[in-house]
Amino acid sequence: MHRVVAVAIPDVILFDLAIPAEVFGRAVERHRYAFKVCAERPGAVPSASGLDVRVPHGLSALDAADTVIVPGFHPRDPSAGVVRALRRAADRGARIASVCVGAFALAAAGLLDGRAATTHWEFAEELAERFPQVRLRPEVLFVDEGQVLTSAGIAAGIDLCLHLVRTDHGAAAASEVSRRLVAAVHRPGGQAQFMQRPIPEAGPGLADTCAWALQQMHRPLTVSDLATRAGYSARTFARRFVDETGTTPLRWLTAQRLLEARRLLEASDVSVEEVARRTGLGTAANLRIHLARETGTTPTAYRSTFRGDPAPKHQEPISA
Repeated sequence: MHRVVAVAIPDVILFDLAIPAEVFGRAVERHRYAFKVCAERPGAVPSASGLDVRVPHGLSALDAADTVIVPGFHPRDPSAGVVRALRRAADRGARIASVCVGAFALAAAGLLDGRAATTHWEFAEELAERFPQVRLRPEVLFVDEGQVLTSAGIAAGIDLCLHLVRTDHGAAAASEVSRRLVAAVHRPGGQAQFMQRPIPEAGPGLADTCAWALQQMHRPLTVSDLATRAGYSARTFARRFVDETGTTPLRWLTAQRLLEARRLLEASDVSVEEVARRTGLGTAANLRIHLARETGTTPTAYRSTFRGDPAPKHQEPISA
């Protein structure tokens, strides 16, 4: 059982705390995760909304956590006790993540020194000034640095938590949780914070074109192909797509191809070459390169991980 513990720091942002609670703490997830909330002093913890949160556990709960999540709070320095507890958890190898301005606690503990990180755009400048050792990426939704992960404002915490589920249990499990939350199934971490909508709205135009593109995923689609389908010039289509989704058409399509490739590796027996063909990634070598960028592993190792198979003795090279 993977143990997830959220740390409620005084003036905690309730929405930020509710995200990991909903993703990891619901009864339906208890076959995958055990979830707790802790605080430096168990009892009533004030929130930024003026409501108190009843927290039953102290910081000792972090000593057994596999994943520690720090929700946002009023961005002042956390207590020395919280800093020490976060450092202890990191030193023994626990995965540490933050939602929104929870990144300030990770930075205060020195866990972001030399690492790329993000936070809510409104507080990015303050984080950069107070912690110049952090390689700040204020424009993205979340950053995965392996052991340490950070996310941008509020709703990006959903993207981060779904990413954690996807990392732990695969694309199908993340899709299952996203349907329950009525959330976008997959917004890549590198997608921009500034957007009108995470995906185009239903109806004619971009949404119809996106649905068509997913059906034609095996084809080597271009921006011109998508624009023609939508009834726009290539330049107008690309501009509208970025305005509505915060990413370019080809980056969106590549992310969808890779998501489908991961699903096929997890749920089917088709060869790596066939997975690459079906998803439009072309060759097994190209699939390896894209998968390595997102997961740091190879198709064969990825498949073995999610099936519980023994690790292959000879893994294919990541780069081509």
